[in-house]
Amino acid sequence: MASTTTTSSRPRGIGTEDAAPGREKAGLTARVNLGKVFAPVPSEFLLITSTALLLTGFGLVMILSATTATATARGEAPYEAVIKQGVFALIGIPLMLIASRLPVEFWKRIAWPVLIAALLFQMLVFTPLGIDNDGNRNWIKIAGLQAQPSEFLKLALALWIGYVLFRKRTLLGSWTHVFIPLVPVTVLVLAAVMAGDDMGTAMIIALVALGALFFSGVKLRIFILPLIFGVIGAVAFAVMSPNRMHRIMSFLDANCLADYFNSCYQPLHGIWGLAGGGIFGLGLGNSKEKYDWLPAAANDYIFAIVGEELGLIGCIVVLGLFALFAVGAFHIVRKTHDPFVRIVAGAITVWIVGQALINIGVVLRVFPVLGVPLPFMSQGGTSLLSVLVACGVLLSFARTLPVRTAQRGSEASRARVPRGARARIPG
Repeated sequence: MASTTTTSSRPRGIGTEDAAPGREKAGLTARVNLGKVFAPVPSEFLLITSTALLLTGFGLVMILSATTATATARGEAPYEAVIKQGVFALIGIPLMLIASRLPVEFWKRIAWPVLIAALLFQMLVFTPLGIDNDGNRNWIKIAGLQAQPSEFLKLALALWIGYVLFRKRTLLGSWTHVFIPLVPVTVLVLAAVMAGDDMGTAMIIALVALGALFFSGVKLRIFILPLIFGVIGAVAFAVMSPNRMHRIMSFLDANCLADYFNSCYQPLHGIWGLAGGGIFGLGLGNSKEKYDWLPAAANDYIFAIVGEELGLIGCIVVLGLFALFAVGAFHIVRKTHDPFVRIVAGAITVWIVGQALINIGVVLRVFPVLGVPLPFMSQGGTSLLSVLVACGVLLSFARTLPVRTAQRGSEASRARVPRGARARIPG
């Protein structure tokens, strides 16, 4: 009784009868908001994030190993290359995480503006800002910093094609609705890149467009026509360039040593670097090819340095990380019910994984030298930045997938128990 009297004698404003409801509501709101911040994410989100971060870190270590010796020999700062790449990584990783928080509607809304902006950015290579690099005019230089605008065209085109095919999803049975405006705009993007004589990047952009078409679910005969046109265009551009034809013919030549000092020099040293590493490698930092024997050792041929220093084991680790990345990305394609998410995620996955396979194939002499970097790992800030932002788009899509947790599973099992039997369940 005494306790009851004490409770009822509390002042009005402090008691639980009047003030508690408001306080409980405020506390509940705080808990719900905090729960949204720390809400569980799908396994695909964690898989893509972890592989992207591991490949980026792996790339920084290999760039450091591939550039310090030659930079010191030239009297340059030994860590300048890795510091520049690290700065782009420090910019790209937060951008990836910010992009992962953006809703799918945002990506649909910016598809057209991003493509227009990327095309205008690409046009800067034909102004006084543009510079030549290894015969390609696809670079610009502003305030001492170089950038390759065509890298951003890959993501912009993937978003734009996904949005256009999403809007026309009920009309994809007709080839006219598939081709217009997709084919004219894609040809315009390819022409802007090929005008700078960069066939490698143009092939990756064409791969992005074909990947988007494939995952849009169009009929096979409609998909094959752009594929045939793309092959014909690639052959035509190769024939028109004596330099490209020379590289292709040397790639097909079994006796490549006869042309050692010309187009066979780089492919041979790439193969020798891989072979010299054996199974366990020469050890991190002990590469011989990086001493100006292998051109572009930190760029297009970074995989050869991985094989030489870390051996077959290191190459398998890199391939395994890209395989895990592909698994996480393709799970998004398989699980989503949004056509836009499926098309864009498929195009981005084909871009990143396909470019990685092409780069590794070039090092292995499966393909001729095409000049495409290894995603996440090759030296090049623009390439790293565009790939990390593309991963942010994938992570944004991954957040839309359903999350299965143990708590939800137990709640579902309890919901299936008859009401009368719940009282007999212990606990």
